[in-house]
Amino acid sequence: MDRSAKGSGVMRPGETLPRDRGEIDAIHRVRKPHAVRQAKRAPFFRGKLDHVELDRLDDPTEWQKIPLLDKEMLRGISDVEFYRDFCLAPDGGDHVVQYWRSGGTTGRPLFYPRSSADIEVALRGFARVYACAGAAASQKVHCAFPLGIHPVGQMMARAAEASGLGAIMPGAGNTTSSALQIELIEKLKPDVFVGMSSYALHLGNLADQRGIDLARGSVKLVICSAEPLSVAKRERLARTWGAEVRDSFGMTEAGMMAAEDGEADGFRVWTDLFFVEVVDPQTGQPVREGEVGALVVTPLFTNNITPFLRWMSGDMVSLHREVSGDSPFSVFPVLRHAHRTSGFFKVRGININHVEFEDFMLALAPINDFKCEAIRDDDDLDALRISVEVKHGASVADAVKLVEQETKRVFELTPAVVVLQPGALALEFEAAIKAPRIRDLRS
Repeated sequence: MDRSAKGSGVMRPGETLPRDRGEIDAIHRVRKPHAVRQAKRAPFFRGKLDHVELDRLDDPTEWQKIPLLDKEMLRGISDVEFYRDFCLAPDGGDHVVQYWRSGGTTGRPLFYPRSSADIEVALRGFARVYACAGAAASQKVHCAFPLGIHPVGQMMARAAEASGLGAIMPGAGNTTSSALQIELIEKLKPDVFVGMSSYALHLGNLADQRGIDLARGSVKLVICSAEPLSVAKRERLARTWGAEVRDSFGMTEAGMMAAEDGEADGFRVWTDLFFVEVVDPQTGQPVREGEVGALVVTPLFTNNITPFLRWMSGDMVSLHREVSGDSPFSVFPVLRHAHRTSGFFKVRGININHVEFEDFMLALAPINDFKCEAIRDDDDLDALRISVEVKHGASVADAVKLVEQETKRVFELTPAVVVLQPGALALEFEAAIKAPRIRDLRS
């Protein structure tokens, strides 16, 4: 029996889907106390959990006695303290096999040790994305997530292999040029593309500039992760690739946690592997079902070294427990992301929300690619500069006029529009993991 599953009734956690909510509840009854016991082993939690009664954790009020844990608490300790006081030594013959970089682009990153037992379960969580999204064994997958210390790239590639899929592993543009990636897609004809949505758009734009229509190609399923996927971006991806688009969701503190199944509006979240709550971010109290609040996650099996307990990730979400469906994944509740953590800047008193602006530009048919920058003009006044590449065959003058008029109408600002040569942004974005399309250059 798997060490991490002992007593849970699960021979190999995550290997099969639970048949009903009763099976999930049975896992929670065993693994929630185990998660608390793991945390109590760590000096970081010393004195913080003594008041919690382990035999009463089925009672929500008892579980809520456990203090919330957030990023600032971990950033408040040194690296030495993190590895000494928060991380646990593997037991039972287990050992560290990987280090995962914490997510996010701000603050000091942490590197989480992952044991063999952690990876065994985590790999099944990643593999579920393919099954949930509708990929079939023997299909070929072009894996274009970044390959490196952030786990999504190498884990999605390994999960493809474990799922019986043929994995093509170029990574993102910083490891294999985008031009070569398009060549690989044309030659090897993958059925599935997996990568960040911004990079999938970038490849589509580059292909268009080269006269290649990806919508007429082999890829019929695009799976994204690691950044917000808005309705406008999803529609643009579907048109560009001629494919179904599915999103997935996870975090390095826990693992890959959820994916879209094409039926429900949101992510089916693996509640047999993670205990998920939604709370008021100010009070820490649970919100009513369907209301937006802060996501709180407790890993049930991937906590052999890092005992994350009631981890408040910073994501604003809603949870819906009764969402029917025909797939085996309909046993799981649905998580909907509110995408409230997006950035913005202010230009001449007008707030420019980054996600909203990106959606706005993606909806302009003659624009193939763009970047938007808040700058100081020649008079040292705030200004908005939008650099665009115009779609092949479209009128450049009409495209510029459209950008000017629509930006004025929607955002009440008249931008300076710069027309770039086709492929200029592809070269600029090539080395970036996330294409830096919106930036504030005033400082």
